[in-house]
Amino acid sequence: MSQTLQSVRGMNDILPDEAEFWELFEDTIRSWLKSYGYRPIRMPIVEPTPLFKRAIGEVTDIVEKEMYSFEDSLNGEQLTLRPEGTAGCVRAVIQHGLANQVPRRLYYIGQMFRHERPQKGRYRQFHQVGVESIGFAGPDIDAEMILMGARLWADLGLDGIELQINSLGQSEERAQHRAALIAYFEEHAEILDEDAKRRLYTNPLRILDTKNPALQDMCAAAPKLIDYLGEASLAHFEGVQRVLRDAGVPFVINPRLVRGLDYYNLTVFEWVTDKLGAQGTVCAGGRYDGLVEQLGGKSTPACGFAMGVERLIALIKESGGEPASPAPDVYVVHQGDDAARLAFRVAEGLRDQGINVLLHCGGGSFKSQMKKADGSGATFAVVIGDDEAATGEAQLKSLREEGVEQRKLKVDDLAEAIIGQLIDSDEEE
Repeated sequence: MSQTLQSVRGMNDILPDEAEFWELFEDTIRSWLKSYGYRPIRMPIVEPTPLFKRAIGEVTDIVEKEMYSFEDSLNGEQLTLRPEGTAGCVRAVIQHGLANQVPRRLYYIGQMFRHERPQKGRYRQFHQVGVESIGFAGPDIDAEMILMGARLWADLGLDGIELQINSLGQSEERAQHRAALIAYFEEHAEILDEDAKRRLYTNPLRILDTKNPALQDMCAAAPKLIDYLGEASLAHFEGVQRVLRDAGVPFVINPRLVRGLDYYNLTVFEWVTDKLGAQGTVCAGGRYDGLVEQLGGKSTPACGFAMGVERLIALIKESGGEPASPAPDVYVVHQGDDAARLAFRVAEGLRDQGINVLLHCGGGSFKSQMKKADGSGATFAVVIGDDEAATGEAQLKSLREEGVEQRKLKVDDLAEAIIGQLIDSDEEE
């Protein structure tokens, strides 16, 4: 017996009921982004491995442990399934000269891949909405991106999502803080875990983001980056806070918020919730002014954020926001050869008028077909037998309103009658 094939662990199928929910969510996302002037961009799922090593940083969990990297057996090229979207987006901007034209507001929706231990809210193939602003230098775009999040939570009917912000300053300020941080951790070397010891001289800032309870008190007392920020960095951070205060968006300054990728500078932020267990971050991002130049382009300011689709959808469901699957307007029932031929023409004609139609396939009695019509959730059934086919007519039956008489109509009059009743039903609601 051959073994039944299964999907790869941590890479999940999205079945029709769930997929329809995702489409409604994505429609909301696209409308929201369009209202802020963002345009779509689509990048390949596979990118050259050096792109992520240069952008993310070689001494990061993503590059060291989580990337799906492989050698293309046809040409020996080192390739990686993208673990995040910003690097690929910036690569595309540089490659096609987009940053040389005008400042850009871009977004993408798609799969990302990381080899992590699968758990609720964290998968090996997951989906992100990424939003990138290229060519904007001031704190206003940082603040607008944060306000975008606040508006989206309202649009989705979500509450209990807290905003945390911090500033990572500029590279020279981080260098001073880094030296102080290493010296501080060296003084507490006896309590550092293996992960912290590994990061001590390569990425000490990430130690502050540890989840180890035994290190929390020590990290809380560590030197704070904000104390090393210069006048310009502090002014930028205050500019972001001023807009948030004016907009009435509450926030918490979290000095331990560092983000896991090397390319960030100045503003960083996260929207977090306690409704999803350990995977509480639903949206995160910040400014990355050096990345375009780092990847071979001209020095260009930039800012962006990403949202985990699986986590957001879980949060919507947690809040009771799961929508019903959309139902067709009409289910076409038919029996007999001539009736079947007419049914196809009727279904296509109704679709030409913008009516959603489910045409019965597979045969069966009128009774069994009507049960399926009712189960489909359709508003109307159009019933065609050979008698109707002979006269070019059909029966129109309401499936959702009691006391409405079934009517026989010429097939050319069906669309007008159906649209009229749909409009009347909408007005009554």
